[in-house]
Amino acid sequence: MKYIMLEKYPDVLTPDHVIEILNIGRNKVYEMLNNGTIKSIRIGRKHRIPKKILIEYLENS
Repeated sequence: MKYIMLEKYPDVLTPDHVIEILNIGRNKVYEMLNNGTIKSIRIGRKHRIPKKILIEYLENS
């Protein structure tokens, strides 16, 4: 697997996981989620990001 560093994370990530993985701030992560730069699934008010989607984002950036 190309992204071995992601193996320790679950298949569905929280914004806090994304903050840790990308090493960026909370506001930036939520901005990216809200404008669709990183696609997410909304469950109520919470964002959940499939790991596959984050990998696609990393490959296309």
